[in-house]
Amino acid sequence: MTQELEKYQEKVFEDIKHIDEYGNEYWEARELMVALEYTKWDHFKNVIDKAIISCEQSKVVINDHFSLKGKTIHMPKGAKKVIVDYKLSRYACYLIVQNANPIKKTVALGQTYFAIQTRKMELTEEEYNKLDEDQKRLYRRRQTRDGNKVLYKIAREKGVKNFDRFTNAGYKGLYNGETANDIAKRKGLRYREDILDNMGSAELGANVFRITQTEALLEKQEVPSELMATDTHYKVGKAIRETIEKLGGTMPEDLPTPKKSIKELENKKHDEISTNIYDEQ
Repeated sequence: MTQELEKYQEKVFEDIKHIDEYGNEYWEARELMVALEYTKWDHFKNVIDKAIISCEQSKVVINDHFSLKGKTIHMPKGAKKVIVDYKLSRYACYLIVQNANPIKKTVALGQTYFAIQTRKMELTEEEYNKLDEDQKRLYRRRQTRDGNKVLYKIAREKGVKNFDRFTNAGYKGLYNGETANDIAKRKGLRYREDILDNMGSAELGANVFRITQTEALLEKQEVPSELMATDTHYKVGKAIRETIEKLGGTMPEDLPTPKKSIKELENKKHDEISTNIYDEQ
């Protein structure tokens, strides 16, 4: 871990950590808001709402990680006011930094730190099979987001500077020579629309495998080399494609593009639970 990340962990997260009467660690949302350089509660509350949605989609009990609490603050002339706050678990903090503004330096560092140190809970095969297609897509898409954060960090450490070339190498191997732009055009997507947001669960699953296996191999790469790392990404994608073919599966480019994007599903999910989230006055 770099000195910068070590300092971030110690000063930004650990210094505002609390311990309850049962010995459980927790963070307060209002303090985390300041640590992540947010100045307005309304803006940070939107991030918390998105994190709560992610928690629900993980089939995790929301109240175990996001507990509403009142907080008394002192006003001028001796007056007091009770404001809304949240008691957050470490997992809740992880979800919040994942949904926060990555332009902020502390947020970007937090995303990297928690992606590596606090992996999200994985569903068992039985639990996954009980999900409907939309739920499977949301779950797999989250895995690709988390996986890419780790993959790109490792790739950078292994000498990668041209991330467009590195990314396209993996897609070319998996999609028989197609780049990200080729895939987007074939799917009929708008300019800059994310191709991963427009994949079904099976196609996302193949990409999760591409990401995680490349990550594992790059970890073993001893000498930093952009060429070697990029070639590894291509070979992993191609190997996965060959495996799909041997098993008689459908090639990724032949899988149907869902009618709704992941962002549409997430917005729908947000609308469904928004009325259940505390309405701050």
